[in-house]
Amino acid sequence: MNIYKSVTEEVFVPVHPAGWPFIFLFVLVSLLISYYWQPFTLPGTLLCLWCVYFFRNPKRTTPVTENLVIAPADGRVLSKGVVPVPDDLDLPDGDWRRISIFMNVFDVHVNRAPVSGVVVATSYHKGQFLNASLDKASEKNERQNVVLQCQDGQKVGVVQIAGLVARRILLETAVGDHLSVGQQFGIIRFGSRVDVWVPANMPVPVLVGQKTIAGETVIADMSGVIPEPSQMSER
Repeated sequence: MNIYKSVTEEVFVPVHPAGWPFIFLFVLVSLLISYYWQPFTLPGTLLCLWCVYFFRNPKRTTPVTENLVIAPADGRVLSKGVVPVPDDLDLPDGDWRRISIFMNVFDVHVNRAPVSGVVVATSYHKGQFLNASLDKASEKNERQNVVLQCQDGQKVGVVQIAGLVARRILLETAVGDHLSVGQQFGIIRFGSRVDVWVPANMPVPVLVGQKTIAGETVIADMSGVIPEPSQMSER
């Protein structure tokens, strides 16, 4: 019963509005091809079902706290090291950690706010469409920057990065908006990545390679209470 409930909650869920034009296109093209070439009926049906699945938008239960930084995306943690901040990301001077989460074409692609705060800066950067799992994608690829300022003044950066297949980043917020932690703020269409930037001294209690759930997985602790796994634990 629990397995059935888990499957239904993950599959039979609302679809993000940005997905309907693509779903309609997939269905239309599949019907046309299948009409003239019947062997395509099964592959076409599977592709249409995948398109619906890709744009699913399941409900998430977000921890209610002012101290935790929550994953903005479903996916796999690529890295969490201290690296230079890109010039176009409006964060204060100092050392910052970049927590990179890679989304494959089977992950939920709706992005959620990692913290509660006011959007104080946004910027769009045209770029390439390299594989989003590559480290250089954070500076070379097309991306959308967002900076949130928490109630205590702490800033957190969020960057939506287009990938090898992704060709469209949708940002559904603007400067001056207040986002609650876990609130939806955008979507990236087809395979991509989201980077979260936090101060270098902030503990990051996730492991490289770990799967994250948008709006639920804790990826950093602003209070410093949650210990960070040791390097030995990550091996």
